[in-house]
Formats: sequence, C-alpha cells, structure tokens
Amino acid sequence: MFTGLIIELGEVAAVEKGADSARLSIKCKEVIKDADIGDSIAVNGVCLTITKLSIPNSELSFDISFETLRSTNLGALKRGDKVNLEPSLKPHSKLGGHFVTGHIEDIGKIKNKTAVGNAVKIEIEAPGSVLKFLIEKGSVAVDGISLTVTDVLKDSFSVVIIPHTAGMTTIGFKTIGDTVNLEPDILGKYVAKFLQSAVGSQQSAEKKDSDLLAALKKSGFIS
Repeated sequence: MFTGLIIELGEVAAVEKGADSARLSIKCKEVIKDADIGDSIAVNGVCLTITKLSIPNSELSFDISFETLRSTNLGALKRGDKVNLEPSLKPHSKLGGHFVTGHIEDIGKIKNKTAVGNAVKIEIEAPGSVLKFLIEKGSVAVDGISLTVTDVLKDSFSVVIIPHTAGMTTIGFKTIGDTVNLEPDILGKYVAKFLQSAVGSQQSAEKKDSDLLAALKKSGFIS
C-alpha cells in the first residue's frame, strides 16, 4: 500500500527485455537507504518487488512480468529516463495523499497542458474503465502521484499541478502525447462494487416476487 507522495526521482540504469518479461534497474539515493530484497516499491505508480540490491551502485532491480509490461507504461522506459519512486507504507509512515495500491487500472495520455498562475492544468485522456470511478475533487494516482481531480469530461479529466509537484515528479516535464499510468481511488471502486451488488440483489428479489405472483395467479389463489 502507498500514499501517492513521491519520495524521489530515480533514473533508469538498465532495461533488459526478454520474450515475455523484463528486468528494470533504477539508480536512486533516498529510497535505497531503507530498502531490502523483497520490499515493495511503486515505480511510476506500479507496485514492484525488489529482486536485486546493489548498494555500491545505488541500484534497485525489479523483475517485470508480461502482464505489467502490457498494462502499464513501464515497457516504454529506456536508460536515462526518470521515474517516480515511493516505498510502501510502514507503521510509522505519515498518511498523506490517499491510499494507492500500485495496481494500475489503465494507461492515459496527456492531452493538454495550460499554465494557470504559477501552476499547470493538465488534461489527461483516459479510457472509460478509469473515468467511471472519477469525481470532481476526488483522488487519482497519475504515474503514482496522488492528485485531485478538477474536471471530469467525456473522454478525459484534468488535474492542477503546483510547482513543488512539478519539480519533484515526472509530471512536471512530461509533454502532450506522453503516457501516464492511472489508478483511480480504491474507495471509489469498492463503492461501485457495493452498489452494483445491491442493485443486483434488489432486481433478483423483485424477479422472485414477480415469479411468485405469477404462480399464485396461475393456480387460482389470486386474481
């Protein structure tokens, strides 16, 4: 579990691609200080497990499955690229941002960037699988960054980036056309699931009542 508050920008040291998997090595200074093999780290919002640790080289390595390569933008990374890094929550961690699982729902694309005072408004094109869980003033993780949704449009949504966030994360230098990993607020997904279940139960109960009435009428008990 993560919060969407990025600790530092790491740098891709190497990407070794196989037929259906890859190994990603990332240089970093802060996250590695308290890291160990088996720990979970969010890389551009994707929950990955450390499989190799090189303290002398300040490098963390991760094995990436075919499914992760397919459903996120990690497969497009190359040596020298910057990535957002956040270690998983610990009992003593500060609970800022919002709860982020590191399980990406889909990939979005930056559609527009507009300066608003000292901030930047970014419109992100997103699929329906993500948009259906977004609400204005709600939370969304964009490349692992906890952000507040300002507008929900037909095929996109927008967020506003303050200078601190722009300077500390990849969203500050990404341009129109660049892809981003998207994870809607997990609470919204649970609420949607609950409502679907409630509606389904109600419809099932109504059908049973209807079938009972039809049987009673057919048997002549009611007219």
